[in-house]
Amino acid sequence: MSKIVKIKFASWDKDYDFLDNDLDLKIGDHVIVDTELGRDLGLVHELVKESPKQEQAEQKDDENKENRDIKPVIRLATSNDYDKLADREEKLKALKYCKEKIEKHKLPMKLVDVHFSLTGKRLNFAFISEGRVDFRDLVRDLTAHFNGNIRLTQIGSRDEAKVSGDFGPCGLPLCCKRFINKFSSITSDMAECQQVVHRGSDRLSGMCNRLMCCLSYEQDCYKDLAKKMPAIGAKVNVDGQKGVVVGHHILKQSVDVEFRVKNNGSGYDRTITEVDLNRNKKKNKE
Repeated sequence: MSKIVKIKFASWDKDYDFLDNDLDLKIGDHVIVDTELGRDLGLVHELVKESPKQEQAEQKDDENKENRDIKPVIRLATSNDYDKLADREEKLKALKYCKEKIEKHKLPMKLVDVHFSLTGKRLNFAFISEGRVDFRDLVRDLTAHFNGNIRLTQIGSRDEAKVSGDFGPCGLPLCCKRFINKFSSITSDMAECQQVVHRGSDRLSGMCNRLMCCLSYEQDCYKDLAKKMPAIGAKVNVDGQKGVVVGHHILKQSVDVEFRVKNNGSGYDRTITEVDLNRNKKKNKE
């Protein structure tokens, strides 16, 4: 029974649903499909897992999929198909022409990439912009020049970084260029949980000027470690002394505890001691 697969035609474009046509496809396979705008070559990006209930429902009602109008994958791509794809020189020429027309119409947009369909009759230009852009005149110019179907897709700065590529502060090529297929939501809460907020937004941002994707890699680990920590403000007893937790060191699994000690006068001196939760040892902070 055919399953649904999600296929991408460009790294910055959205996924499209197709039926695998019982081809036993794997993620990363290149396939040939018929779209509403013609034949194209795409990449299998995801295999949709269906529950047993969904499978049973499909067995009972085969017309259900027909009504959803999901086209089947035709076949796996071959070397002959790759030969038909637009080469780098064709793409650069298309980008150059499009940039000239963008400047002519004085449009507030930055061109990033272009995707040619397998037949070369459909071009999808990717761009970034801070707001909406009225590019109707641009589309008319492009349609007349390329004599095909023209589409303009607005993408985000993270998608631009994925296309352009670069090196991160770690010295390695950008993760989005190498292996990230889906962008996850990166929040300031992650930086706060990992106690790196003090580094500032410049050091926490990637080449796309958004919070770095690697903040998500160890987030679950930090959350699990944080659960073992007493809350800030919690009253604790350390070696017979009563104190209050005023700080956390999540990776070290230690806390800062404030103690009030009577001085020679009538008041109290406040001292902060780092307490190792695992070894139950105290280290006076400098």
